[in-house]
Amino acid sequence: MSEPVVWVDGRLLDAGEAAIHPLDHGLTVGDGVFETCGVVGGVPFALTRHLARLERSAAGLGLPAPDADRVREGVAAVLGRAGGAGRVRVTVTAGVGPLGSDRHPGGMTYVVAAGSAAGPAPAAVIGVPWVRNERSAVAGLKTTSYAENVVALARAKASGADEALLANTLGDLCEGTASNVFVEVGDELLTPPLSSGCLAGITRELVLEWSGVEGLPVREARPGELVYEEVLSGVAPLALSGSVRTVVPVTAVDGEPRAAGPLVARVCALYAERATDDLDP
Repeated sequence: MSEPVVWVDGRLLDAGEAAIHPLDHGLTVGDGVFETCGVVGGVPFALTRHLARLERSAAGLGLPAPDADRVREGVAAVLGRAGGAGRVRVTVTAGVGPLGSDRHPGGMTYVVAAGSAAGPAPAAVIGVPWVRNERSAVAGLKTTSYAENVVALARAKASGADEALLANTLGDLCEGTASNVFVEVGDELLTPPLSSGCLAGITRELVLEWSGVEGLPVREARPGELVYEEVLSGVAPLALSGSVRTVVPVTAVDGEPRAAGPLVARVCALYAERATDDLDP
């Protein structure tokens, strides 16, 4: 498809026609939440799970629960026009507000956009000097305040990598800028716990669920079990997960090749096998 198709507060528009109020709080102070779903054959993947997380993120910001029926209306509208779309993004902001951080009471702004997406591909990663604050007011929330991810990802791209991995303030591995991380340690595959400050990723959730059904040794790590510097400097196989990325092996860390282990390979294959199991029109 050529350019994204956009739905704004009930109106289906081409991307170049779409506009929101210049004082929308999502624009001025990043006061909003969002979700991105993969799209398979014109159908959103795990939309119900994404909408539940959208509601949790909104509650964490002190916003009213987004209208799920209205979001679904927008998703159906953009996917009805956007043939070949690979992703759909839902954004809900606090609506028009003052120039500062205070909010005005009133309606929220709803934006849904569908666009293309690259297919899953193995990824190279780097470490960066910035950390996630696991005690932040927005820790674990998927908000539109995404500037620190932009900076970290730009560092990764400038280094020839695909993703940046971040520690938290305790020095534990946390997450990527737009991905969760899995580390193969011995005969287990571990992912940082939610207490690390990482996002409760939908793909991460499905990997844990589906691996449990298959009897694979995949679990949340205990605090302190995945030390950031040890993960980066070691040889443990890694995988990244995300709604559009799906589950892919890491091929290099800070420019050094990193081999995929047997559990990483098995979980990547399991997710590919079940990639249409949670289609959610």
